[in-house]
Amino acid sequence: MAAQPTEPIVLDPTGADHHGEHRQLRAHGAAVRVDILGVTAWSITDPDVLKRLLKSKDVSKDGRAHWPDFQDVVQTWPLALWVGVQNMFTAYGADHRRLRRLVGPALSARRVDDLAGVVENIVAHLLDDIEALPEEVIDLRERLAYPLPIAVIGHLMGVPVDQREGFRAIVDGVFDTTLSAQEQEVNTSRLYAALDGLIAARRAEPGDDMTSLLIAARDEEGDGGGLSGAELRDTLLLMISAGYETTVNVIDQAVSLLLTHPEQLAHVRAGRADWSDVVEETLRLEPAVKHLPLRFAVTDVTLPDGQTIARGEAILASYAAANRHPRWHDDADTFDIRRPEQDHLAFGHGIHFCLGAPLARLEVAISLRMLFTRFPELHLAVPAGQLEPLGSLISNGHRQLPVRCRLTGPRRT
Repeated sequence: MAAQPTEPIVLDPTGADHHGEHRQLRAHGAAVRVDILGVTAWSITDPDVLKRLLKSKDVSKDGRAHWPDFQDVVQTWPLALWVGVQNMFTAYGADHRRLRRLVGPALSARRVDDLAGVVENIVAHLLDDIEALPEEVIDLRERLAYPLPIAVIGHLMGVPVDQREGFRAIVDGVFDTTLSAQEQEVNTSRLYAALDGLIAARRAEPGDDMTSLLIAARDEEGDGGGLSGAELRDTLLLMISAGYETTVNVIDQAVSLLLTHPEQLAHVRAGRADWSDVVEETLRLEPAVKHLPLRFAVTDVTLPDGQTIARGEAILASYAAANRHPRWHDDADTFDIRRPEQDHLAFGHGIHFCLGAPLARLEVAISLRMLFTRFPELHLAVPAGQLEPLGSLISNGHRQLPVRCRLTGPRRT
Protein backbone atom coordinates (compact mmCIF):
# COMPACT_ATOMS: atom_id res chain seq x y z
CA MET A 1 0.00 0.00 0.00
CA ALA A 2 1.35 3.44 -0.93
CA ALA A 3 2.11 5.80 1.92
CA GLN A 4 -0.85 7.92 2.95
CA PRO A 5 -0.49 11.59 3.95
CA THR A 6 -1.18 12.42 7.57
CA GLU A 7 -3.76 15.04 6.53
CA PRO A 8 -6.13 15.09 3.56
CA ILE A 9 -4.68 16.61 0.40
CA VAL A 10 -6.35 19.98 -0.14
CA LEU A 11 -7.62 20.21 -3.71
CA ASP A 12 -7.01 23.56 -5.40
CA PRO A 13 -10.41 25.14 -6.15
CA THR A 14 -8.88 27.12 -9.04
CA GLY A 15 -7.61 24.00 -10.85
CA ALA A 16 -4.45 25.93 -11.75
CA ASP A 17 -2.22 22.83 -11.99
CA HIS A 18 -4.65 19.95 -12.18
CA HIS A 19 -2.24 17.62 -13.97
CA GLY A 20 0.34 18.01 -11.23
CA GLU A 21 -2.35 17.57 -8.58
CA HIS A 22 -3.60 14.39 -10.25
CA ARG A 23 -0.07 12.94 -10.30
CA GLN A 24 0.13 13.71 -6.59
CA LEU A 25 -3.13 11.87 -5.94
CA ARG A 26 -2.07 8.80 -7.95
CA ALA A 27 1.23 8.66 -6.09
CA HIS A 28 -0.69 7.65 -2.95
CA GLY A 29 -2.26 4.57 -4.52
CA ALA A 30 -5.80 3.72 -5.53
CA ALA A 31 -7.43 6.02 -3.00
CA VAL A 32 -6.37 8.94 -0.84
CA ARG A 33 -8.25 11.31 1.43
CA VAL A 34 -8.72 14.80 0.03
CA ASP A 35 -10.23 18.05 1.21
CA ILE A 36 -12.71 19.39 -1.32
CA LEU A 37 -13.68 22.89 -0.17
CA GLY A 38 -13.75 21.79 3.46
CA VAL A 39 -15.32 18.35 3.02
CA THR A 40 -13.19 15.23 3.41
CA ALA A 41 -13.65 12.53 0.79
CA TRP A 42 -11.78 9.57 -0.67
CA SER A 43 -10.40 10.48 -4.10
CA ILE A 44 -10.34 7.34 -6.28
CA THR A 45 -7.78 7.53 -9.10
CA ASP A 46 -7.19 3.86 -9.93
CA PRO A 47 -9.42 3.09 -12.95
CA ASP A 48 -10.10 -0.53 -11.98
CA VAL A 49 -11.05 0.40 -8.43
CA LEU A 50 -13.09 3.35 -9.62
CA LYS A 51 -15.05 1.26 -12.13
CA ARG A 52 -15.74 -1.34 -9.46
CA LEU A 53 -17.06 1.27 -7.02
CA LEU A 54 -19.16 2.99 -9.68
CA LYS A 55 -20.96 -0.30 -10.35
CA SER A 56 -21.27 -1.40 -6.72
CA LYS A 57 -24.52 -1.36 -4.78
CA ASP A 58 -22.34 -0.57 -1.77
CA VAL A 59 -21.83 2.95 -3.12
CA SER A 60 -24.66 5.49 -3.38
CA LYS A 61 -25.12 9.02 -4.73
CA ASP A 62 -27.98 9.70 -2.30
CA GLY A 63 -26.45 11.88 0.40
CA ARG A 64 -29.74 12.28 2.24
CA ALA A 65 -29.92 8.56 2.84
CA HIS A 66 -26.26 7.56 3.09
CA TRP A 67 -24.17 10.52 4.28
CA PRO A 68 -24.43 11.26 8.00
CA ASP A 69 -22.92 14.72 7.46
CA PHE A 70 -25.45 15.69 4.78
CA GLN A 71 -27.68 18.03 6.80
CA ASP A 72 -24.77 19.92 8.31
CA VAL A 73 -22.71 20.16 5.13
CA VAL A 74 -25.43 21.44 2.80
CA GLN A 75 -25.94 24.47 5.04
CA THR A 76 -22.50 25.93 4.31
CA TRP A 77 -20.72 23.94 1.57
CA PRO A 78 -20.23 25.84 -1.72
CA LEU A 79 -20.95 22.62 -3.64
CA ALA A 80 -24.18 21.85 -1.76
CA LEU A 81 -26.16 21.85 -5.01
CA TRP A 82 -24.10 18.90 -6.28
CA VAL A 83 -25.36 16.68 -3.45
CA GLY A 84 -28.67 18.36 -2.63
CA VAL A 85 -30.52 18.13 -5.94
CA GLN A 86 -33.30 15.58 -6.30
CA ASN A 87 -32.90 13.95 -9.69
CA MET A 88 -31.27 10.85 -11.16
CA PHE A 89 -27.81 12.37 -10.53
CA THR A 90 -28.24 11.82 -6.78
CA ALA A 91 -30.74 8.95 -6.83
CA TYR A 92 -30.10 5.40 -5.63
CA GLY A 93 -31.74 2.07 -6.37
CA ALA A 94 -35.38 2.10 -7.47
CA ASP A 95 -35.57 5.91 -7.47
CA HIS A 96 -32.67 6.08 -9.90
CA ARG A 97 -34.26 3.53 -12.22
CA ARG A 98 -37.57 5.41 -12.15
CA LEU A 99 -36.02 8.79 -12.96
CA ARG A 100 -33.66 7.46 -15.62
CA ARG A 101 -36.58 5.71 -17.33
CA LEU A 102 -38.47 9.03 -17.54
CA VAL A 103 -35.54 10.95 -19.01
CA GLY A 104 -34.16 8.25 -21.30
CA PRO A 105 -36.56 8.84 -24.25
CA ALA A 106 -35.32 12.44 -24.62
CA LEU A 107 -31.86 11.15 -25.48
CA SER A 108 -32.73 7.99 -27.39
CA ALA A 109 -30.60 6.98 -30.37
CA ARG A 110 -33.36 8.01 -32.76
CA ARG A 111 -33.79 11.46 -31.23
CA VAL A 112 -30.03 12.05 -31.19
CA ASP A 113 -29.71 10.94 -34.82
CA ASP A 114 -32.53 13.31 -35.72
CA LEU A 115 -30.57 16.17 -34.12
CA ALA A 116 -27.61 15.79 -36.52
CA GLY A 117 -29.19 18.14 -39.06
CA VAL A 118 -30.04 20.64 -36.32
CA VAL A 119 -26.44 20.60 -35.08
CA GLU A 120 -25.02 21.04 -38.59
CA ASN A 121 -27.33 23.98 -39.23
CA ILE A 122 -26.35 25.69 -35.97
CA VAL A 123 -22.63 25.15 -36.59
CA ALA A 124 -22.93 26.51 -40.15
CA HIS A 125 -24.54 29.72 -38.89
CA LEU A 126 -21.93 30.12 -36.13
CA LEU A 127 -19.10 29.68 -38.62
CA ASP A 128 -20.75 32.20 -40.94
CA ASP A 129 -20.79 34.67 -38.06
CA ILE A 130 -17.13 33.96 -37.28
CA GLU A 131 -16.13 34.47 -40.91
CA ALA A 132 -17.91 37.83 -40.97
CA LEU A 133 -16.13 39.18 -37.89
CA PRO A 134 -13.83 42.12 -38.58
CA GLU A 135 -11.31 41.29 -35.86
CA GLU A 136 -8.28 39.15 -36.61
CA VAL A 137 -8.23 37.29 -33.28
CA ILE A 138 -11.41 35.65 -32.00
CA ASP A 139 -12.23 33.70 -28.87
CA LEU A 140 -13.39 30.36 -30.25
CA ARG A 141 -14.74 29.27 -26.89
CA GLU A 142 -17.04 32.27 -26.90
CA ARG A 143 -17.93 32.09 -30.60
CA LEU A 144 -18.38 28.32 -31.09
CA ALA A 145 -17.83 26.14 -28.02
CA TYR A 146 -20.34 28.10 -25.91
CA PRO A 147 -23.22 28.87 -28.29
CA LEU A 148 -23.46 25.48 -29.97
CA PRO A 149 -24.37 23.38 -26.89
CA ILE A 150 -26.60 26.16 -25.58
CA ALA A 151 -28.54 26.20 -28.84
CA VAL A 152 -28.78 22.40 -29.04
CA ILE A 153 -29.88 21.87 -25.44
CA GLY A 154 -32.21 24.86 -25.76
CA HIS A 155 -33.80 23.22 -28.81
CA LEU A 156 -34.08 19.87 -27.05
CA MET A 157 -35.48 21.29 -23.80
CA GLY A 158 -37.64 24.06 -25.27
CA VAL A 159 -35.71 26.94 -23.67
CA PRO A 160 -36.77 30.18 -25.39
CA VAL A 161 -33.97 31.82 -27.35
CA ASP A 162 -34.05 34.98 -25.24
CA GLN A 163 -33.52 32.94 -22.04
CA ARG A 164 -30.53 30.85 -23.16
CA GLU A 165 -27.82 33.36 -22.30
CA GLY A 166 -29.31 33.73 -18.83
CA PHE A 167 -29.08 29.99 -18.27
CA ARG A 168 -25.50 30.03 -19.51
CA ALA A 169 -24.40 32.53 -16.86
CA ILE A 170 -25.94 30.71 -13.93
CA VAL A 171 -24.86 27.23 -15.09
CA ASP A 172 -21.30 28.56 -15.32
CA GLY A 173 -21.66 29.48 -11.66
CA VAL A 174 -22.63 25.93 -10.69
CA PHE A 175 -19.25 24.68 -11.99
CA ASP A 176 -17.20 27.59 -10.57
CA THR A 177 -15.54 26.23 -7.42
CA THR A 178 -13.95 29.58 -6.55
CA LEU A 179 -17.30 31.04 -5.44
CA SER A 180 -18.09 31.31 -1.75
CA ALA A 181 -21.03 29.50 -0.16
CA GLN A 182 -22.96 32.78 -0.11
CA GLU A 183 -22.23 33.47 -3.80
CA GLN A 184 -23.30 29.95 -4.70
CA GLU A 185 -26.51 30.39 -2.71
CA VAL A 186 -27.33 33.52 -4.72
CA ASN A 187 -26.51 31.71 -7.97
CA THR A 188 -28.71 28.76 -6.98
CA SER A 189 -31.63 31.07 -6.24
CA ARG A 190 -31.26 32.65 -9.68
CA LEU A 191 -31.04 29.21 -11.26
CA TYR A 192 -34.25 27.95 -9.69
CA ALA A 193 -36.04 31.17 -10.60
CA ALA A 194 -35.04 30.61 -14.22
CA LEU A 195 -36.19 26.99 -14.08
CA ASP A 196 -39.54 28.01 -12.61
CA GLY A 197 -39.90 30.51 -15.45
CA LEU A 198 -39.16 27.79 -18.02
CA ILE A 199 -41.69 25.44 -16.43
CA ALA A 200 -44.35 28.17 -16.41
CA ALA A 201 -43.67 29.04 -20.07
CA ARG A 202 -43.82 25.44 -21.28
CA ARG A 203 -46.87 24.66 -19.17
CA ALA A 204 -48.67 27.62 -20.74
CA GLU A 205 -47.49 26.75 -24.26
CA PRO A 206 -46.38 23.12 -24.42
CA GLY A 207 -44.40 21.93 -27.39
CA ASP A 208 -42.52 18.91 -28.72
CA ASP A 209 -39.66 19.30 -26.26
CA MET A 210 -38.44 17.41 -23.22
CA THR A 211 -39.51 20.06 -20.73
CA SER A 212 -43.10 19.87 -21.97
CA LEU A 213 -43.02 16.06 -21.85
CA LEU A 214 -41.73 16.04 -18.28
CA ILE A 215 -44.31 18.63 -17.21
CA ALA A 216 -47.06 16.51 -18.73
CA ALA A 217 -45.84 13.45 -16.83
CA ARG A 218 -45.71 15.50 -13.63
CA ASP A 219 -49.17 17.07 -14.06
CA GLU A 220 -50.88 13.87 -15.14
CA GLU A 221 -49.47 11.66 -12.41
CA GLY A 222 -48.97 14.12 -9.55
CA ASP A 223 -46.56 13.77 -6.63
CA GLY A 224 -47.31 10.07 -6.26
CA GLY A 225 -46.47 9.31 -9.87
CA GLY A 226 -43.61 10.01 -12.21
CA LEU A 227 -42.02 13.15 -10.78
CA SER A 228 -42.37 15.27 -7.68
CA GLY A 229 -42.21 19.03 -8.08
CA ALA A 230 -38.63 19.10 -6.81
CA GLU A 231 -37.65 16.24 -9.12
CA LEU A 232 -39.09 18.08 -12.12
CA ARG A 233 -37.05 21.21 -11.45
CA ASP A 234 -33.89 19.32 -10.63
CA THR A 235 -34.21 17.03 -13.65
CA LEU A 236 -34.41 20.09 -15.89
CA LEU A 237 -31.40 21.50 -14.06
CA LEU A 238 -29.43 18.31 -14.68
CA MET A 239 -30.27 18.07 -18.36
CA ILE A 240 -29.56 21.73 -19.11
CA SER A 241 -26.33 21.96 -17.11
CA ALA A 242 -24.91 18.55 -18.05
CA GLY A 243 -25.92 19.02 -21.68
CA TYR A 244 -24.23 22.38 -21.93
CA GLU A 245 -21.13 22.94 -19.78
CA THR A 246 -19.47 19.61 -20.44
CA THR A 247 -19.82 19.83 -24.24
CA VAL A 248 -18.37 23.35 -24.21
CA ASN A 249 -15.24 22.00 -22.57
CA VAL A 250 -14.81 19.06 -24.94
CA ILE A 251 -15.02 21.31 -28.01
CA ASP A 252 -12.57 23.74 -26.39
CA GLN A 253 -10.10 21.00 -25.44
CA ALA A 254 -10.34 19.17 -28.77
CA VAL A 255 -9.59 22.30 -30.78
CA SER A 256 -6.69 23.35 -28.54
CA LEU A 257 -5.19 19.85 -28.65
CA LEU A 258 -5.39 19.65 -32.44
CA LEU A 259 -3.85 23.10 -32.84
CA THR A 260 -0.95 22.19 -30.56
CA HIS A 261 -0.50 18.75 -32.15
CA PRO A 262 -0.60 19.40 -35.91
CA GLU A 263 0.68 15.89 -36.63
CA GLN A 264 -2.55 14.53 -35.13
CA LEU A 265 -4.69 16.83 -37.24
CA ALA A 266 -2.71 15.60 -40.26
CA HIS A 267 -3.81 12.03 -39.47
CA VAL A 268 -7.45 13.07 -39.83
CA ARG A 269 -6.86 15.01 -43.01
CA ALA A 270 -5.00 12.07 -44.53
CA GLY A 271 -7.74 9.60 -43.57
CA ARG A 272 -5.56 7.73 -41.07
CA ALA A 273 -8.05 8.60 -38.30
CA ASP A 274 -11.47 10.22 -38.11
CA TRP A 275 -13.15 12.88 -36.00
CA SER A 276 -14.60 10.31 -33.62
CA ASP A 277 -11.02 9.29 -32.78
CA VAL A 278 -10.27 12.91 -31.92
CA VAL A 279 -13.35 13.07 -29.71
CA GLU A 280 -12.49 9.90 -27.78
CA GLU A 281 -8.84 10.81 -27.25
CA THR A 282 -9.82 14.28 -26.09
CA LEU A 283 -12.29 12.77 -23.63
CA ARG A 284 -9.54 10.49 -22.33
CA LEU A 285 -6.77 13.07 -22.06
CA GLU A 286 -8.79 16.13 -21.05
CA PRO A 287 -12.25 15.04 -19.85
CA ALA A 288 -14.83 17.78 -19.41
CA VAL A 289 -15.18 16.93 -15.70
CA LYS A 290 -12.05 16.38 -13.60
CA HIS A 291 -13.65 15.33 -10.30
CA LEU A 292 -17.34 14.54 -9.80
CA PRO A 293 -18.78 15.05 -6.30
CA LEU A 294 -19.95 12.94 -4.49
CA ARG A 295 -20.75 9.33 -3.72
CA PHE A 296 -21.12 7.62 -0.34
CA ALA A 297 -20.28 4.25 1.13
CA VAL A 298 -23.49 2.39 2.01
CA THR A 299 -21.44 -0.11 4.03
CA ASP A 300 -17.75 -0.51 4.83
CA VAL A 301 -15.89 -0.92 1.52
CA THR A 302 -12.54 -2.69 1.56
CA LEU A 303 -10.17 -1.66 -1.22
CA PRO A 304 -7.67 -4.02 -2.89
CA ASP A 305 -4.76 -2.34 -1.08
CA GLY A 306 -6.31 -3.10 2.31
CA GLN A 307 -7.68 0.37 3.04
CA THR A 308 -11.31 0.67 4.14
CA ILE A 309 -13.78 3.35 3.19
CA ALA A 310 -16.04 3.37 6.22
CA ARG A 311 -19.81 3.38 5.94
CA GLY A 312 -21.06 6.92 5.42
CA GLU A 313 -17.76 8.33 4.17
CA ALA A 314 -17.75 10.42 1.00
CA ILE A 315 -16.12 9.31 -2.26
CA LEU A 316 -14.85 11.56 -5.05
CA ALA A 317 -14.70 10.07 -8.56
CA SER A 318 -11.46 11.54 -9.95
CA TYR A 319 -12.06 10.82 -13.62
CA ALA A 320 -9.26 12.89 -15.10
CA ALA A 321 -6.60 11.32 -12.87
CA ALA A 322 -7.92 7.82 -13.60
CA ASN A 323 -7.98 8.41 -17.37
CA ARG A 324 -4.24 9.12 -17.34
CA HIS A 325 -3.30 6.26 -15.04
CA PRO A 326 -0.06 4.79 -16.46
CA ARG A 327 -1.22 1.24 -15.83
CA TRP A 328 -4.28 1.75 -18.03
CA HIS A 329 -2.69 3.48 -21.01
CA ASP A 330 0.82 3.52 -22.43
CA ASP A 331 2.19 7.07 -22.72
CA ALA A 332 -0.93 8.19 -20.90
CA ASP A 333 0.00 11.88 -21.01
CA THR A 334 0.40 11.85 -24.82
CA PHE A 335 -2.33 13.01 -27.22
CA ASP A 336 -2.55 10.18 -29.74
CA ILE A 337 -5.76 9.91 -31.76
CA ARG A 338 -4.61 6.58 -33.25
CA ARG A 339 -4.23 5.05 -29.82
CA PRO A 340 -5.42 1.41 -30.08
CA GLU A 341 -7.10 1.51 -26.66
CA GLN A 342 -9.50 4.47 -26.40
CA ASP A 343 -11.30 3.56 -23.18
CA HIS A 344 -11.93 6.33 -20.66
CA LEU A 345 -14.25 7.34 -17.83
CA ALA A 346 -15.18 10.79 -19.10
CA PHE A 347 -18.89 9.90 -19.11
CA GLY A 348 -18.78 7.84 -15.94
CA HIS A 349 -19.41 4.12 -15.63
CA GLY A 350 -22.16 1.76 -14.56
CA ILE A 351 -25.75 2.77 -13.88
CA HIS A 352 -24.92 6.47 -13.74
CA PHE A 353 -23.23 6.47 -17.16
CA CYS A 354 -24.13 9.77 -18.84
CA LEU A 355 -27.31 9.53 -20.91
CA GLY A 356 -26.17 12.51 -22.95
CA ALA A 357 -22.93 10.91 -24.15
CA PRO A 358 -24.15 10.20 -27.72
CA LEU A 359 -25.37 13.78 -28.14
CA ALA A 360 -22.11 15.24 -26.80
CA ARG A 361 -20.08 13.05 -29.15
CA LEU A 362 -22.27 14.09 -32.08
CA GLU A 363 -21.94 17.82 -31.35
CA VAL A 364 -18.18 17.71 -30.92
CA ALA A 365 -17.49 15.59 -34.02
CA ILE A 366 -19.71 17.73 -36.26
CA SER A 367 -18.30 21.01 -34.95
CA LEU A 368 -14.69 19.87 -35.44
CA ARG A 369 -15.31 18.57 -38.95
CA MET A 370 -17.06 21.74 -40.09
CA LEU A 371 -14.65 24.10 -38.30
CA PHE A 372 -11.46 22.64 -39.76
CA THR A 373 -13.06 22.31 -43.20
CA ARG A 374 -14.12 25.97 -43.22
CA PHE A 375 -10.85 27.25 -41.73
CA PRO A 376 -7.99 24.93 -42.77
CA GLU A 377 -5.41 27.51 -41.61
CA LEU A 378 -6.89 27.86 -38.12
CA HIS A 379 -4.18 28.34 -35.48
CA LEU A 380 -3.75 29.59 -31.92
CA ALA A 381 -3.27 33.32 -31.52
CA VAL A 382 -1.18 32.92 -28.33
CA PRO A 383 1.41 30.40 -27.17
CA ALA A 384 -0.29 27.30 -25.73
CA GLY A 385 1.22 27.99 -22.31
CA GLN A 386 -0.80 31.20 -22.08
CA LEU A 387 -4.16 29.43 -22.23
CA GLU A 388 -5.65 29.89 -18.76
CA PRO A 389 -7.66 27.10 -17.12
CA LEU A 390 -11.16 27.69 -15.80
CA GLY A 391 -11.37 28.47 -12.10
CA SER A 392 -12.75 25.08 -11.15
CA LEU A 393 -11.68 21.75 -9.72
CA ILE A 394 -14.66 20.20 -11.52
CA SER A 395 -14.92 21.77 -14.97
CA ASN A 396 -11.97 21.27 -17.34
CA GLY A 397 -11.60 23.95 -19.98
CA HIS A 398 -10.01 27.30 -20.74
CA ARG A 399 -11.18 30.78 -19.87
CA GLN A 400 -10.63 31.77 -23.48
CA LEU A 401 -9.46 30.09 -26.68
CA PRO A 402 -8.00 32.88 -28.86
CA VAL A 403 -7.40 31.82 -32.46
CA ARG A 404 -6.76 33.23 -35.91
CA CYS A 405 -8.76 31.68 -38.69
CA ARG A 406 -6.20 32.50 -41.39
CA LEU A 407 -2.43 32.74 -41.51
CA THR A 408 -1.26 36.33 -41.11
CA GLY A 409 2.22 35.63 -39.86
CA PRO A 410 4.32 32.91 -38.23
CA ARG A 411 2.41 30.27 -36.26
CA ARG A 412 2.75 30.44 -32.49
CA THR A 413 2.07 27.15 -30.74
